[in-house]
Amino acid sequence: MDWVFGIGLLTALAIGVGAGTLVARDRGARPAPPQTRPSASGKTKGGRAIETEVAQAYGKHGLKGLGRKSMDSLRVGVVVLDEDDQPVLVNPAARAMGLLRSGGAPGTIAAHPILRTLAGQVRRTGVRREVELDLPRGRAGSPAPLGLHLRAVALNATHVAVEAADVTESHRLARVRRDFVANVSHELKTPIGALQLLAEALLDATELPEPKPGEEQSEDLIAARRFAERIHHESARMGRLVNELLELTRLQGAEPLPTPEPVSLDWVIAEVIDRTRTTAAAKNIDLDYTGLRGATVYGSDTQVATAVTNLVENAIAYSGTDTTVSLTTRQADDWIEIDVADQGIGIAPHDVDRIFERFYRADQARSRSTGGTGLGLAIVKHIATNHGGRVDVSSTLGGGSTFTLRLPARPPEAPLPLPAAIEIESGA
Repeated sequence: MDWVFGIGLLTALAIGVGAGTLVARDRGARPAPPQTRPSASGKTKGGRAIETEVAQAYGKHGLKGLGRKSMDSLRVGVVVLDEDDQPVLVNPAARAMGLLRSGGAPGTIAAHPILRTLAGQVRRTGVRREVELDLPRGRAGSPAPLGLHLRAVALNATHVAVEAADVTESHRLARVRRDFVANVSHELKTPIGALQLLAEALLDATELPEPKPGEEQSEDLIAARRFAERIHHESARMGRLVNELLELTRLQGAEPLPTPEPVSLDWVIAEVIDRTRTTAAAKNIDLDYTGLRGATVYGSDTQVATAVTNLVENAIAYSGTDTTVSLTTRQADDWIEIDVADQGIGIAPHDVDRIFERFYRADQARSRSTGGTGLGLAIVKHIATNHGGRVDVSSTLGGGSTFTLRLPARPPEAPLPLPAAIEIESGA
């Protein structure tokens, strides 16, 4: 997609955005005639000869005509807006996506409000903006919303180019996958819950009585007790897996993200330590916290607490007994960074880039003993991304690991809204 976007911008520049000669075919204006620059002697530098040669090689309008044809051949839509957010160049792909609307005056056109919003943000910040969203189609009975990946870049001080790539099919497949996982997970919750209750009943039925003097306990009863404990353990693990699958499905877009709100970092750390204290005590691991007091991050309090909890539980799972898991917080500009460091087994360099993938295990044999689901770090990554932050890791094999969760310390920029009363047209 990057190279296609580069072609679109270069073509727009070739047509004359920088020189202010970009003309909208939709407005009915004709392209300005090519200008030749006089030389020091007052004669053009072979301008007439070059113009004739280019026209013969590339058609009636020379390089400008070639640029227009190149723009028209792109499969992605390209719209260039001027300082008044009026479309001065639109290729056929953008028309087919319905990125143009009727203007205020008869016979005029206007860009879709989403494009105008993006262009305004680019002019204000000077930073390229990207957004991926679903837009409803205007015609009744449309099979699915139009999925678009929009990228807006400033061409100069006034003009902004917006590229639109149709990602409807990938969005549809993602929805199908999420719905499938969510439906299966919901269906599994009932039998797993029943299995856990039956396992608890077996544990009660196979409770070993105190042996009488000179009497040995029944080997069958001991074996039944052991099997019941194992069933209970595995059913609890399966229940955690289903819950984390549902959580991951929600984070990946099956449900809308909550509005970012101020979250007390002190509350998050206290909640995390409370959730993980028992697991750490079982391995005689100390939880040590140092850092900021009274700091605030922005997002969802439950999701932030879940992300940090998963990092701490991961550190405990892969640490030995009688070690320390350290939590450290600090502020860097407009970000709060939360470090979770352990003294565990570490991560090999070739595994570092993959540990945030779903179900990926760096050490399959060791992971079986930890009893994890393989989804904890994937959930952390999605929570960080949804909050406009990120999660990083630095590790030395055999020397422990440090995970850093980076979250915004100020209210994030308002999300790009889709006006409820405006529907995008499905065709020209």
